[in-house]
Amino acid sequence: MTETDQQYTPHPTLTHLYPEVTAGGYSRMDGSVDFYTRINALVDEDSRVLDFGAGRGWWAVEPIAPFQRRLRMLRGRVKEVVGTDVDPAVTTNPSLDEAHVVELGAPLPFEENTFDLVMADFVLEHINREDAQDVANDVMRVLKPGGWFAARTPFKWSFVGIGARVIPNRRHVQLLKKLQPDRLPEDVFPVRYTMNTRRDIKRYFAGHHVVVYGQICEPQYAGKSRLAWRVAAFIERLLPQRMAASLMIFVQKKD
Repeated sequence: MTETDQQYTPHPTLTHLYPEVTAGGYSRMDGSVDFYTRINALVDEDSRVLDFGAGRGWWAVEPIAPFQRRLRMLRGRVKEVVGTDVDPAVTTNPSLDEAHVVELGAPLPFEENTFDLVMADFVLEHINREDAQDVANDVMRVLKPGGWFAARTPFKWSFVGIGARVIPNRRHVQLLKKLQPDRLPEDVFPVRYTMNTRRDIKRYFAGHHVVVYGQICEPQYAGKSRLAWRVAAFIERLLPQRMAASLMIFVQKKD
């Protein structure tokens, strides 16, 4: 166990509302466990993986549950993990074998049919409308036939997605500082919500096998306020599955 793992303690709001988190470090509604468990089911030791929008890899250096870190850390368990991001901080990401800084809207610097899986964890909401189709085409270009694109992103018409769009991007850092005081400003990016509905995904990835489902998960965006968590969890329970805050997206490239 690393020193960072030893520092991890679930915050009281999480353990109060989801007491099972004390048994393994995750709740029954943990979206990360769902997403990365499915990714693990799609790769093996021979897989080449692209982390699209990998960032600095905060989860690899900050305290989180050891089980979650092991689940997310594909490096060393697959053939290669390559990362891209617009932010030069990607070059410091310890979960990558190779990192590339790619300017916004620029094509991915890889040959066709290079990767077995491309993943984008909370990245699609930041794609500009004018770039969306090119991004989808480029992702599928670098995937091998039969390979998978796996993404997790907020649903545009969930109460979280609506709230994020109502609040101006320039206010996001200020608001998140109040809700999530431990979150660094460099981990906050402008949101566009161009690729954030089932219809959007099916349109941009037309011609491929598309699986999209909603994920009702613990309201981490509410920070550490027990009241905010209770209100968010109550709203989530009232809404139908199709209005869940997060979309889980899995697109298989057709031959």
